[in-house]
Amino acid sequence: MAEFKTDIQIADEAKMLPIVEVAKKCGIKEEEIENYGKYKAKISFDAIERLKSNKDGKLVLVTAITPTPAGEGKSTVSIGLAQGLNKIGKNAIVALREPSLGPVFGIKGGAAGGGYSQVVPMEDINLHFTGDLHAMTAANNLLAALIDNHIHQGNKLGIDSRRITWKRVLDMNDRSLRNIVIGLGGKACGFTREDHFMITVASEIMAALCLASDLPDLKERLSKMIVAYNLEGKPVTAGDLNAQGAMAMLLKDAIKPNLVQTLENTPALIHGGPFANIAHGCNSLIATKLGLKMGDYLVTEAGFGADLGAEKFLDIKCRFGGLKPSAAVIVATIRALKMHGGVAKDQLKEENVQALKDGFANLGRHIENIRKFGIPAIVAVNRFADDTEAEIQALMEKCEEYGVKVALCEGWAKGGEGVKELAEIVVKVTDEEKADYKPLYDVNLTIEEKLNKIVKEIYHGGKVVLSPAAKKEIKTLEELGLDKMPICMAKTQYSFTDDPKAVGAPEGFEINVQTVRVSAGAGFIVCETGNIMVMPGLPKVPAADKMDVSADGTMTGLF
Repeated sequence: MAEFKTDIQIADEAKMLPIVEVAKKCGIKEEEIENYGKYKAKISFDAIERLKSNKDGKLVLVTAITPTPAGEGKSTVSIGLAQGLNKIGKNAIVALREPSLGPVFGIKGGAAGGGYSQVVPMEDINLHFTGDLHAMTAANNLLAALIDNHIHQGNKLGIDSRRITWKRVLDMNDRSLRNIVIGLGGKACGFTREDHFMITVASEIMAALCLASDLPDLKERLSKMIVAYNLEGKPVTAGDLNAQGAMAMLLKDAIKPNLVQTLENTPALIHGGPFANIAHGCNSLIATKLGLKMGDYLVTEAGFGADLGAEKFLDIKCRFGGLKPSAAVIVATIRALKMHGGVAKDQLKEENVQALKDGFANLGRHIENIRKFGIPAIVAVNRFADDTEAEIQALMEKCEEYGVKVALCEGWAKGGEGVKELAEIVVKVTDEEKADYKPLYDVNLTIEEKLNKIVKEIYHGGKVVLSPAAKKEIKTLEELGLDKMPICMAKTQYSFTDDPKAVGAPEGFEINVQTVRVSAGAGFIVCETGNIMVMPGLPKVPAADKMDVSADGTMTGLF
């Protein structure tokens, strides 16, 4: 029996190329990168400007079925696919989101792929990396400090301290900071009020940076962010506080894409990572557009299942960036499909072909949804050791019945070699099937019309039910002229419905929208279906408990 190696052991054995060599492989000059050690770099806007006349490669989105606690391995498939494309002689790049420290030390552990389909240096990417999230934390909290200082120094803007919407952030899971009181200690310490912390990736700054085209555009987006309302009920923006310049100064390096590599030295752009529930959950538009200029294929992913991640990628990111995907790969696992077919998590190791067939309804709906956007769909079956031949055969037959091409992926165990079949299908589909991308709705529809489009056509629900508060908020946005933006749904990732326990492919249900608010800097309207946790807590046994570093700097326990 072969020795089992952890992700970090595999990563430690990687033979990485100097980042200068990786840059040269994808057309970036040595003087166009800013080194962060030997194996990480920022790509300068000089390179972005020089390459912008290059022909775009083909954009391949990797998404997934509705996620389950069993896990789907979307990042592993994305990295494996890019490696597989290079294995068959294509020039491919992968673009991913940056990990957040909160999940790294919480439940998930590392977030850089797995097995032999990883990005490296894995430890650096999962920890401080190039400091992007620290810069966003500082910029966010600078704005928070400026708001409270403005009130303390006389409140010229007439900010209503009961209606400050801007929250402080920290890139860590810390439930004690969800609801706090600030300003204690008397007059010299400001005004006492309730405040809240979110995890850094939930900050609107992250969403704005990931949709910005350059630093001036980011500065403009920062200035539009609504931070509070005044005593007359009018919005107060970061621009009203003259905060955008100082914030942009803190973000001047964070906006530049990060270049690293996979275990097989495939170039990887890892940049940005908005919270996938309350924001659009994709890596930066800058990195995606640059990656299209650097290779023949750019493989990228969107957070959670296709109903959340892919829908937002296609209705928000592609709309803003003028992107035209050539295909979408939907990652599925046998065990997750069995869960959607009614099997309990502790029984997933037992063969159950009928549950798999029942659970296929979930995958089938995601295939339909991708096709609705005018994009060819491909299924990637991320193979696990417990999958039986009968189950694999049944899934392949169901895909054939559905008229969708499917490939078995073993990227975790075999790297690019285990994803060559999927790579060949991607090449064939993108060569032979013409994609005709179109967004789901017109942004000029009313907010309720846009919501119903998503609920009825993507979730297959019956209708949207707006709470009295949501109706009032929509009316306010219409009066302010802030209603003609894409919708960013904030709901559970575990179901097409707003009930995380409703697995499979339910129909005709209602989606209850509790609150509606605008992220004016990012450029979308957030519609929350429930209390989405924006500051996670640590589990009973955090991943951090098993982590350590030796005297020579060798790390253990990082997944």
